[in-house]
Amino acid sequence: MGRRSKSLIAVGLLSGSLAICVTVEAQPGSGHRNAAGFKNMRERWNSLSPEDRQVFRRNAERWMQMSPEERNLMRMREQLHRAKLKQEADAALRDAGLRLDQQKRELFEQRYLQERQKIERELSDEAEAKRKQQLPELNDRLKKEFQETNSTGKSASSPASSAAPKN
Repeated sequence: MGRRSKSLIAVGLLSGSLAICVTVEAQPGSGHRNAAGFKNMRERWNSLSPEDRQVFRRNAERWMQMSPEERNLMRMREQLHRAKLKQEADAALRDAGLRLDQQKRELFEQRYLQERQKIERELSDEAEAKRKQQLPELNDRLKKEFQETNSTGKSASSPASSAAPKN
């Protein structure tokens, strides 16, 4: 799943959280829970870096421009993703041979998801760094290939075979 998809999913989740808070606010007798929910959201917002806030704003704008069908699709994808992660956390717990009460089980799942997210972020950053490192060589190779193609009169739509291995 690409960064854009993940960002859109994150926006969908945060929008869903906002919608839940608004719904709770609208319910009679829910004033105290509402204040705590908004305080928590304010703390989350304040904990974001300026770059993350900007990404969130852009994603929120994209979310608002989506059709209801697109939003539902994003919600369904996120639900599937969460279900898969929960199954993996359950499998990790089972594989560890631990028998935990409900509270510790939930804590285990939370920690598993946090660590899993950290690993995925690190892998994504590594892939991006590797991509950035390899792009200049790719651009130079293509530039040479297509300069030669233009100078020999060959069609630019049929590139010469590349010496670089294909992944």
